[in-house]
Amino acid sequence: MRPFPVFRLAAVALFLLLPAFGFAQAWPNKPIKWIIPYPPGGITDSATRMVIQKVQEQTGWTFVVENKPGANSILGADAAARSAPDGYTFLTVIGAHAANATLYAGRLPYDVVKSFAPVSLVGIAPLVMTVNNNFPAKDMKELIAYAKANPGKVSFGSSGVGAAAHLTQELLKQVAGLDLIHVPYKGTAPALNDLMGGSLQILTDTASALMPYVRGAKIKAIAVFASQRVPGAAEVPTIVEAGGPAIEGSTWVLFLAPAATPRDIVNRMSTETAKAVNSPDLKARFDTLGIEGVGNSPELATRFLDEEIVKWAKVISAAGVKAE
Repeated sequence: MRPFPVFRLAAVALFLLLPAFGFAQAWPNKPIKWIIPYPPGGITDSATRMVIQKVQEQTGWTFVVENKPGANSILGADAAARSAPDGYTFLTVIGAHAANATLYAGRLPYDVVKSFAPVSLVGIAPLVMTVNNNFPAKDMKELIAYAKANPGKVSFGSSGVGAAAHLTQELLKQVAGLDLIHVPYKGTAPALNDLMGGSLQILTDTASALMPYVRGAKIKAIAVFASQRVPGAAEVPTIVEAGGPAIEGSTWVLFLAPAATPRDIVNRMSTETAKAVNSPDLKARFDTLGIEGVGNSPELATRFLDEEIVKWAKVISAAGVKAE
């Protein structure tokens, strides 16, 4: 038998693979749109812009950021889910994305898991609990004792129903057996104003949002919901150090792409994200925001998201939390 037919078949197979290979090699050949489902200026927006700016420096790629806030991140996530899976649209999500799977079960225009391809967990920002200056407790042990002695009389605020801060407080209520009153706000700023004014007693949020006011002696920090002290709030004890139960609560930043985005593109963006997150200058900037940089693989990002959905589904169901 002559070898020619075998070579011919090999050549045909190679020809059929060339379009996909060429597509991967050519990407990206135009600006990449990045959807942030929150307003400019917050920790989600800041962290995303820091990372993609670093990725741009590493690669020369061009990014166009689109802030698309609304409906607890649903508007922005829906826009990303409906985008072509061609590697030219990416999305940033935080803890609300995991909570929405339960809060809006059966009502979302997309599937929290199936509509997206996880790219990388960028970082985790453990939450800090603060109280107004007139609140009698100075640590978590005293706060729990005071709340138990005054059931239904201690209020805590959050940036909205289903926010990471809200659900973390619900988790504390369940574990410590507390009767606290939730006061939802439209954002952290109005809640912080009421905390400083004394009409709100407890507020939990990120270190970047609260620590400037703690250090300015306008509010008091009680504990951080983490197993170890965090950058950006190193002087604040962990919840266990402060006499509380061993629970954790955080917001986080995770990158997604529309489902069916080519795997090689997802992997490349994941690699560049991890490289950016672990660069010395970006790690230093994350520290000031109280963000613990991660930068992991799509597989690990997928596992993290799945675990967060399960964790907060239990809290939401037990607390009977309903979407606004």
